[in-house]
Amino acid sequence: MYTLIGGARNRGFRVIWMLEELGLDYTVTDAAPRSDDIMRYNPLGKLPALLDGDAVLTDSMAIVTYLADKHNAFTAAPGTIERAQQDAMTLWLIDEMDALLWTAAKHSFILPESLRVKEIKPTVKAEFARNAEILQGRIAGEFLMGDALTIPDILAVHCLGWSIVAGFDPLPDGLKAYSKRLRDRPAYCAAAAAR
Repeated sequence: MYTLIGGARNRGFRVIWMLEELGLDYTVTDAAPRSDDIMRYNPLGKLPALLDGDAVLTDSMAIVTYLADKHNAFTAAPGTIERAQQDAMTLWLIDEMDALLWTAAKHSFILPESLRVKEIKPTVKAEFARNAEILQGRIAGEFLMGDALTIPDILAVHCLGWSIVAGFDPLPDGLKAYSKRLRDRPAYCAAAAAR
């Protein structure tokens, strides 16, 4: 059994969704960023952390990738062209979507007020909108990588939902339809219920 430190109201949602897709047993210990509960596992105080026996894993996408590799599901095989393409998509999403959302969050409520730059938000939102159009054009079938759910889908749908909550521009129609298809999956619904 796995233990997730962090909950479903942050990037831990990605891990819960993957655990649900895999049909694995897990427990969740709710923790706030920089709380004592998370600091013992991640000195940066960032959520989430996953406990697998004595091992502690941090960073939501590293955890999701570990689970996919360990359980041989929702991922292309390591050392294949398909895996390199999948990893490229994952890294693109981290750089061009997740990082923009994180920057907006930091300058909205995470950083001390004296360090926040409100003027950055319109630029971040514009970049995200541009990248959303690009992402829409990269959908290769029912899912980002073709006919099967993979790691990048979990990241993309989480980022798309985060953008709505953060008040970013409305998503292109194709991304709305893609996101809805994935949000209708039973595993996504189970993860969302954990919120």
